[in-house]
Amino acid sequence: MAHPICLIENTEENKLKTNQEALEILSSITQPVVVVSIVGKYRTGKSYLMNRLAESNSGFPLGSTVQSKTKGIWMWCVPHPCRKGQTLVLLDTEGLGDVEKGDQKNDHWIFALAILLSSTLVYNSIGIIDNEALLSLHFVTEISEFIRVKSSKEDKEKASNEFMRFFPSFVWAVRDFSLELDIDGKKVTPDGYLENSLKLRKGKNNIISENSSAFSIELGNTPRECIRNYFPSRKCFVFYQPGNRSQLKELEKLRDSDLDPDFVKQTNDFCSYIFNCSKEKIIVGDVTVTGNMLGTLVLTYVDAIRSGEVPCLENAVDVLAHIENSAAVEISHNLYRNLLDERVVLPTNTQQEVSGVHDECMKEALKLFMERSFKDTDQLYQKALMENIKKEYDRKCKENEELSYKFCNDLLEELWRDIFQEFYMRPGGYTDFRIEVDSIIQKYRDRPGKGTKAEETLQTFMKQKKEMESCILVADKNLTKQEKKLAEEKARAELEKFKAEAAKKKQEILDQRLLDVQKAHKENIQQLEEKMEKERKAMIEENERILERRLVEQKALLEEGFEKEANLLNAAIEDLKNKKLEEEKSHV
Repeated sequence: MAHPICLIENTEENKLKTNQEALEILSSITQPVVVVSIVGKYRTGKSYLMNRLAESNSGFPLGSTVQSKTKGIWMWCVPHPCRKGQTLVLLDTEGLGDVEKGDQKNDHWIFALAILLSSTLVYNSIGIIDNEALLSLHFVTEISEFIRVKSSKEDKEKASNEFMRFFPSFVWAVRDFSLELDIDGKKVTPDGYLENSLKLRKGKNNIISENSSAFSIELGNTPRECIRNYFPSRKCFVFYQPGNRSQLKELEKLRDSDLDPDFVKQTNDFCSYIFNCSKEKIIVGDVTVTGNMLGTLVLTYVDAIRSGEVPCLENAVDVLAHIENSAAVEISHNLYRNLLDERVVLPTNTQQEVSGVHDECMKEALKLFMERSFKDTDQLYQKALMENIKKEYDRKCKENEELSYKFCNDLLEELWRDIFQEFYMRPGGYTDFRIEVDSIIQKYRDRPGKGTKAEETLQTFMKQKKEMESCILVADKNLTKQEKKLAEEKARAELEKFKAEAAKKKQEILDQRLLDVQKAHKENIQQLEEKMEKERKAMIEENERILERRLVEQKALLEEGFEKEANLLNAAIEDLKNKKLEEEKSHV
């Protein structure tokens, strides 16, 4: 994309609407996406940082007045500057608290969508991190009213575990910072500054004063608790002013050399962190989101909001799983069919030749399906794929048999074309006829490339010529009655031999096809078990990561003297421990 485009439009009626052109752009991106969104009050310089992430001075409108420029959510997709094969999706959101909008609920939806869609959320603010700045993040404290993880209700403390599973990494960008990074006489990093700001505040009275404003201690602690509980990782960057006020009006026209060197370094450090540390968008534990999948999520969430519902991650994943699994079935099916057609040269001499290629192609198709599919409850889509593979294999086997039959029948007709019944209707004719027939059968057997229906076609063909042979035998007056009887028995025995050999070959094919079904079932189970084991390990790692965060948070609360709040985490911690035990037992 040469420039940003509106992804989610915010209409004049404060209704959200997806932009079809933007969705089509996302649908064309099959690469994994790293989604970075930025939120914050309007006119705080969000767009400048996003332009820098796009490695451009312009793109997202900056504006130099008190009026908000960005409406809705704008998207800019660019190749990831550090990771080949990935796309960086930048989402610049409408400024929160725009006085011209007058609908705070609309701000909540913008904030909720930024969380739902991104893998890294940048919160942009001006000045310092104080109670006022934290209170402006009240959207986080009410997020459970605007986002549901599961379609069913869940205990609040346990639900916070689920929020932590899918919440993006959190980066706080503090703009126009002018203080020294010093706490209790010690130098601290921006990260240390953030963590200190997120410590819960104590007080006997219900009111604390800060910057000549009065705040409820409980009200000030709530966003702190939510940020600590919901976001799996946190990072902070402080930015000095880029230059004087006159320069701010034309920031997008200035070069780095025109700006404050410290600001330039801080901006470069911020971009470097985003490029190197922002992860791919992940859902359901270990499923990497591609551009087209992100487009589906956008449409699903906005449709839910427009219909008056609360966006539900579980429902959105179900919709996405249906689309992706259906596509995985089709793509894997096509792969199997194409590989089978490329690798099998028909007709084959044996059924084993088709079977061996089928086995290889099936494994590759199954592997592709396992890589693409997720949340395939009861393996419905996997079963559909295996049914499609079976039909394709049956088609190939039938085609193989039909080509073999045609080749063999044409060959026999060619070899038989000089055999005329009238020529042999004479004394001694039967002996000459049998010599010629034996020669034809030998030539037929010596001809390569006849395929799997060679014996069956020969048996059918010779059965059709039985009446001719009988007429020639009757007409041969050189043969005695006894000799004719022996010749009839010999001819009958020969037909029985052809029949037995044809039946044997047919049974061999049936046995091989049965073995193919058994091998397919075994391969199906094996790859499914490998996938489930991989998912189980990913879930254990995810639970351990969240459990570790919970224990660290609980320890921090105890050290800060908030025993009651620390004890409230026990339910969430026990839930994680129980899930870990369940996963370990399922493996046993």
